[in-house]
Amino acid sequence: MSTDLIMLFAILIVLFGMLVWGRIRYDLVAFVALLVTVMAGLIEPDEAFHGFGHPAVVIIALVLIVSRGLMNSGAVEFIARFVTSPDRALPVHIGIMAVAGAVLSAIINNVAALALLMSLDMDAARKAKRAVSLTLMPLSFGTILGGMITLIGTPPNIVIAQYRQDVLGQPFSMFDFAPVGLAVAITGIAYVAFIGWRLIPARADAMSLEGDAGLYVAEAHVKEGSKSIGLSVGELYPLADENDVSILGLARQGKRLPGFSQAREIREGDFLVLEGDPKQIEAFMGAAELNTIGTEEHGGLMGKSLSLVEAIVPEEASVVGRTMLGLRLIQRHGVTLLGISRQGRRFRERVGHLPIKAGDLLLLIGPDKNIAAASQWLGVLPLENRRLEVLQRTKALSAISIFAAAIALSVLGITSLAIALGLCVVAYLGLGIIGGRDFYALIQWKVIVLLACLIPVAAALEETGGSQLIANLIVTQTANLPAWGVLAVLMIITMTLSDFLNNVATALIAAPIGVSVAHSIGASPDPFLMGVAVAASCAFLTPIGHKNNTIIMGPGNYKFGDYWRMGLMLEVIVIVVGVPMIAWVWPF
Repeated sequence: MSTDLIMLFAILIVLFGMLVWGRIRYDLVAFVALLVTVMAGLIEPDEAFHGFGHPAVVIIALVLIVSRGLMNSGAVEFIARFVTSPDRALPVHIGIMAVAGAVLSAIINNVAALALLMSLDMDAARKAKRAVSLTLMPLSFGTILGGMITLIGTPPNIVIAQYRQDVLGQPFSMFDFAPVGLAVAITGIAYVAFIGWRLIPARADAMSLEGDAGLYVAEAHVKEGSKSIGLSVGELYPLADENDVSILGLARQGKRLPGFSQAREIREGDFLVLEGDPKQIEAFMGAAELNTIGTEEHGGLMGKSLSLVEAIVPEEASVVGRTMLGLRLIQRHGVTLLGISRQGRRFRERVGHLPIKAGDLLLLIGPDKNIAAASQWLGVLPLENRRLEVLQRTKALSAISIFAAAIALSVLGITSLAIALGLCVVAYLGLGIIGGRDFYALIQWKVIVLLACLIPVAAALEETGGSQLIANLIVTQTANLPAWGVLAVLMIITMTLSDFLNNVATALIAAPIGVSVAHSIGASPDPFLMGVAVAASCAFLTPIGHKNNTIIMGPGNYKFGDYWRMGLMLEVIVIVVGVPMIAWVWPF
């Protein structure tokens, strides 16, 4: 093994370790890895940033913008009218929701598809008086499965398609993924609808039978003239019990007082730390004449101009790692972060000083006109049944027609997918379906930077012979297996990596290994590339393998170990169904 290869493997091991650790932003980790690889002489300086101009990077960015355009136009809103009913049997409800999520994920970003359907699923659970934990995970898995059906359904498909262009001279087309993706998605959805949900713990405390959307920890400001002034914290307990709210303590002059502070006298300017669901917190604060900072100018907490909105924090949100005080939401948007819900956990820190994590539920309060702008600035996904953006329903037909025309231009070979989607975005801008001011905010820059930085690193792995070395190891260990057996082993390895790494990173590393394996056994690269695409998309064992799994963790009150209960058998199904389908559609 050469010195260059040893250094590159060392860099990759540290890179993977940092990505699995997850304490540092994955885009920053990838950027540092790129710079270290350049400084080690494994990548030419002139080629270090070629990844930012790679077609896969451009296509993923454009897909995110087009997805938001389709949602803003109301083009996908009509689905919401037919997918939920509290009277349906649970397996039927799960099946319909998973199919709807899969269909949406095939044409728009799967995170957006989950955001659209998640609040509907939670509302259906509330009306049917059942735990939302039974249905959110099947919905998330359904959106992940649906992304495999088309080229634009999930980033790994785009990465694999463009890698095929680099090594074979022609990319996979829009619907090349459909035969295998459909077979896996249909089988997988049938499993989660009729068997998988039975393996999930039913935790009613994540969404109580009365309709709570999770418990929040919030801070209530003791305003001037409040009737609570002069009372002890303990004297407010009866009122708190009446409104089903817990008083966790008292904060004064920026510091949390020790314990529950039952005997402490409440003073003007103090903050009461509360725990409860949004409606009960609001009711208690009104009854106790308390406010939250920033609401006074709008007539107080009970002012008619204010709205309470719950929003989920996705992994790529700009708010991740920041605190309420650091965000300065009131100054910027006139909106207050009233509370945070994190899997029902209580916080010892003051809410304003608590770093926000992916998967948290935020309780925002502010004027209707400010909430939408604040949500977009934070990068969070509102969970209201009504959409905060003003949907331009009269433009829905135009949005669908333009999108269909762009796909047709690509499928017919008139122009590349990147150019076709670019024309679609320009048309959406011209019609006002997406705003020029918000254009760049719609792109998940952390994913873009990750992909752009790892493309040269993956190329270095191939150029130094690292991909061939790993491929030889796989071939040696599977010497007595037929080609489909080797494919199954490659998919299992890829799927395992994807459960702990970002799926884009997994696809970038596994793609050249798949091609090297194919060449080593004298087979066509296509089935192995298709296998990598399917496996990289299927991360069902952990909440960190896919963004959608992270998003549902808080609202569903899931534990880390809950995912494998349903996900392990689903990954087995992906292998059992996917391998023969790939071998049939893409012969060795």
